[in-house]
Amino acid sequence: MEQADKRQQWLDDAAAMRANMAAPGVADRADLRGRSGIDFLEAIGSGALPPAPIAHLMGIVPISVEPGRTVFQGTPELAHYNPSGVVHGGYAATMLDTALGCAIHTMLPAGKGYTTLELKVNYLRAMTDKTGPVRAEATVVSVGGQVGVAEARITDANGKLYAFATTTCLVFDISAG
Repeated sequence: MEQADKRQQWLDDAAAMRANMAAPGVADRADLRGRSGIDFLEAIGSGALPPAPIAHLMGIVPISVEPGRTVFQGTPELAHYNPSGVVHGGYAATMLDTALGCAIHTMLPAGKGYTTLELKVNYLRAMTDKTGPVRAEATVVSVGGQVGVAEARITDANGKLYAFATTTCLVFDISAG
């Protein structure tokens, strides 16, 4: 696939996902506790549950979710800039943290949740509002009873690598209240 075609396909993929999604919000605890991680994330993608407000704020959308793997997409904009004239590193960190945590979530049964204990990001090149869409692709390394580990990379439609990260997440029981 040619570069321009792939970039356009990525933009079309994101538009199709956004068209299905509900307004941003926070799912209630019963929805979180009563669904496996993969079911929970698929419900967000289908519009049955709201996407996280932070994803809306940052313009990040889920593209695909499968056991042990997630892909999230965003397009860096001027609103994401730091005073140095490039996209703030927090944009990449947020995309990576989202993809990594959700990859771990895909492996959890109903009644289990997660939270990030550690996030290690390596920045390789700056993003600008000319970069175009970028994707954070995360894969699980290991998920046990208390700890999950995953890795992710942010690339553009040309395959250029911007950042990569690893995470360690705490896995826990979701309480009723």
